[in-house]
Amino acid sequence: MSTSPIRRMKIGDFLLRRLEEVGIGHLFGVPGDYNLVLMRLIEQRGTPRWIGTCNELDGSYAADGYARLNGLSALVVTNGVGALSAFNGIAGAYSEHVPVICICGSLPLKFVKRGAKLHHTLCDEGQNHFFRAYSEITVAQTQLTHANAATEIDRLILTAWREKRPVYIELPSDICYLDIEVPEEPLRLTYAPSEPERLASCSTAILERLRAAKAPAMLVDMDAERYGTLEEIGKLAEHWQMRVATTGPAKGAFPETSPLHVGLYAGAPSLPGTREAIEGSDCLLTLGYRRIETTTSFFSDKLPASAIHLNGEWVDIGDDNYQGVNLVELLPLLLAEPAVPQRDHAPLSIPHPTIEVIGSEPVTQETYWHAMQDLLEPGDVIIVEDGTSLAGAAALRLPEGCTYICAAHVWGSIGYTTGALLGTLAAAPDRRHILFTGDGSFQLTAQEISTMLRHDYKPLIFLINNHGYTIERAILGMDDSYNDVANWQYTELPRVFAPNTAAETVLVHTNDELRAVLEAPHREFLLVETLMEKHDAQESLVRNGHGLADQDFGPRGPQHEPGAQIPLRAP
Repeated sequence: MSTSPIRRMKIGDFLLRRLEEVGIGHLFGVPGDYNLVLMRLIEQRGTPRWIGTCNELDGSYAADGYARLNGLSALVVTNGVGALSAFNGIAGAYSEHVPVICICGSLPLKFVKRGAKLHHTLCDEGQNHFFRAYSEITVAQTQLTHANAATEIDRLILTAWREKRPVYIELPSDICYLDIEVPEEPLRLTYAPSEPERLASCSTAILERLRAAKAPAMLVDMDAERYGTLEEIGKLAEHWQMRVATTGPAKGAFPETSPLHVGLYAGAPSLPGTREAIEGSDCLLTLGYRRIETTTSFFSDKLPASAIHLNGEWVDIGDDNYQGVNLVELLPLLLAEPAVPQRDHAPLSIPHPTIEVIGSEPVTQETYWHAMQDLLEPGDVIIVEDGTSLAGAAALRLPEGCTYICAAHVWGSIGYTTGALLGTLAAAPDRRHILFTGDGSFQLTAQEISTMLRHDYKPLIFLINNHGYTIERAILGMDDSYNDVANWQYTELPRVFAPNTAAETVLVHTNDELRAVLEAPHREFLLVETLMEKHDAQESLVRNGHGLADQDFGPRGPQHEPGAQIPLRAP
């Protein structure tokens, strides 16, 4: 325990105080009898603000989206049923390096000690089933007691923030109101300092490489954003005149309007200029790079063997590994030399095929995403669902200051984005939020539209109705019934969820109708449903679908049967 001044607080009050101190202004989740004591304290305090979601899965998605903008978030669930409902979303946060604090109101300790069988359990002789389950998808776990609460709350919050992964806190329902001694000073989020010699020798080695480089470059993955280093990366690129590419998960992490930006790097399908800059670099720095089949086009990436790999707390330079080197401390040291002269970098050559847009004709994937480019404005928060939305939005050129959120590249749980949109709206209510989604994914979590309306949020939602799972049709089952979904009246949903809503809804059939919507001002909640033909798909999506089928099913799989997949277009 700290030697600083102390005071007494209820365990639940101390937990809520600590969450506020680290910048968490909203809590997501669902009440249940084991967490109602904490819920009562939330109600009495008024802060952090409670946002009840329709189910715990949606709450976990909302917490994920909130943390991506805010740096940290919290979710409240109840034992067993609530914890397992949120499990998928917390696993996604672990996979995507998102720090979410999952607080589970759990069984009274008195009954845990006695081994009693209670509701919301498996009613067997075991204990701690869900605690053990969460140990697989969180970086730290604890069951709070009167004795450990003051230290464990701080430990888990700090661990989540430092390691950019979710943590799991069980708060037994019969101790939430117990008083404990707690530190008076606020909790401060700080990284563990680097090991001095390792930091110095690592920076020296990198600087030697940068000084000698003729074609330095950077490849930025999503951890650069998680660690809050985007400003330093921008300075580093300018200082050393480095070309910069991003992976799919990190799209927008480096300004796409910068002359140093060379696009998305995804291995073989990358633009020639992107591949040349990254694969031909004589001093490539990667930041948090993870080699995943979906982000490398089935491991077709070819990074130089000499690449320097920077991560949150360690660095690889050839055969040399530097442990205990904090990325946040390292990057400024790489600026401690005179800047190199401006290089005459040719702008990235991005092919823009001529698109004939006939206003009276039905909207296609091609004309839809061509029109969406003009929708985007500086500072937008852009949330992109898996499938056709991902394939289309990946080619958009983002204006200055945009945040791009997409969990499709790594975890890939469809339905994520509607819940995540709720979280981003709460985290940054003064920014414009745009959701691109499809009908199949939307149906998983559509009920959170009601929560957005309840809290008077005003996102722009663009929904493609193409009668089912287009990405799955490209993998297997082009016309099979399992890839169909019910054809909802999507534009009626806001009035179902909130009968007196001022929300605006539009059903779009033609290119003229879509253009009219995009050119009109919108000050309220907007949902635009656009009808498209179910086999209409971007070439990149079809190629990816075929690649997934070959990877997943092998050479004798059913994908080779006639009509099994959306075919590639004829050359």
